Amino acid sequence: MAKRNVVWTRTADLQFVGILEYWVKRNKSNAYSKKLVKLVSERTKQIADQPLIYKATDFKDVRVASLGNFSIYYKVSEKEIIVTAFWDNRQDPEKLLKILENKK
Repeated sequence: MAKRNVVWTRTADLQFVGILEYWVKRNKSNAYSKKLVKLVSERTKQIADQPLIYKATDFKDVRVASLGNFSIYYKVSEKEIIVTAFWDNRQDPEKLLKILENKK
């Protein structure tokens, strides 16, 4: 299986940036956000190499990779990995449900 490019949807990108900004403001430091960026980068490279390694969800063609308090929701296509959501697992799950339902 060839390595695929990782593409972030606008929704996932906005979620990730929002979470990074939240932690910079909350901690008055960007150290945790830098650590999170590195962790997400490593995980997306792993997904690109082995896209089926993580758990399938109840949504058609959507898989999820857990990062402790965060999750990366993605779809696998022939040439790319499409990140549909970056989720803080401490948020209201109803919001995530609406996001995933709209990405069919």
